[in-house]
Amino acid sequence: MNIKQEILKAFQQKPNDFISGEYLSQLCNVSRTAVWKHIEELREEGYEFEAVRKSGYRLVTVPDTISVEQIITGNQAKYMGQHIIAHDTVQSTQILAHQEAGNGAPEGTIVIAEMQTGGKGRLGRVWHSPKGTGIWMSLIIRPVIPLAKAPQMTLLTAVAMARTIREQLDVDVKIKWPNDIFVNGKKVCGILTELNAESDRVNYLVIGIGINVNTVESDFPEDLGEIATSLRIAYGNPIRRAPFIQAFCRTFEELYETYLRDGFASVKSEWESYSMSLGRMVTVRTVQSTVEGQAIGLDDDGVLLVEDMAGQLHKVYSADIDYRAN
Repeated sequence: MNIKQEILKAFQQKPNDFISGEYLSQLCNVSRTAVWKHIEELREEGYEFEAVRKSGYRLVTVPDTISVEQIITGNQAKYMGQHIIAHDTVQSTQILAHQEAGNGAPEGTIVIAEMQTGGKGRLGRVWHSPKGTGIWMSLIIRPVIPLAKAPQMTLLTAVAMARTIREQLDVDVKIKWPNDIFVNGKKVCGILTELNAESDRVNYLVIGIGINVNTVESDFPEDLGEIATSLRIAYGNPIRRAPFIQAFCRTFEELYETYLRDGFASVKSEWESYSMSLGRMVTVRTVQSTVEGQAIGLDDDGVLLVEDMAGQLHKVYSADIDYRAN
């Protein structure tokens, strides 16, 4: 933990209190002049402090940023989100996360940016990533699992995000197979899982997560306004992004450790509880074919099961799904 993180942690533990420069200098094992310099740096980043002679500093306002200090300070996860690489503008956090993973970044590393110029979704689609409104991040994990089970990590991530949204905001949340998160019938979050593996083992996974957090209706391009929404629109108020990321890290870590210990069953059950796909008539489009039928559940490996009009069961590993009127 660096000095700025130590200072922010001290104010977090004593909200609304004045903290003396002497106390902070002893806490951080630096001079009072060094404390003052770090306070000034935090001011430049948008933090507002009140300074009173003989009383010290009081933290008045915390900006809605996704800096390293904001995310790590107060993050209660053991390792998810404890190593943050934050940028202002990047082409894609996925690209940078692959580079970091290849260079040995620890499990739980998050690469995050205020804006992406080339964000991408599933099947090569563009992901709209405007500056300062959303959470555009990529998470590196290194699960010791068979290669065939790697797609289950996408479903686990979707469950972690759905649970986080429900617990933090108390809004209705659903998952469209396999990994799109919807609130109030519109898409709010997309998940893209990319794999680096050898023939018999997973080296690492990079899980890209894009969440429309504080986007307002006028921010969406015309072609997205009818199908996309944001957490702010659903909740009715602006949402602080760093605490939301911290909550997601805790939830993901809990689910991930349960999965590694006990297997996929609990993830499967919770995914199905959030599903907006199961029990509905769907049209499934893959590269090879189109199937129409009813989505009836997941198998034990997380593969979607669709029963067509003739009663034949189809296993869907990767596809686009459209809904039909039941």
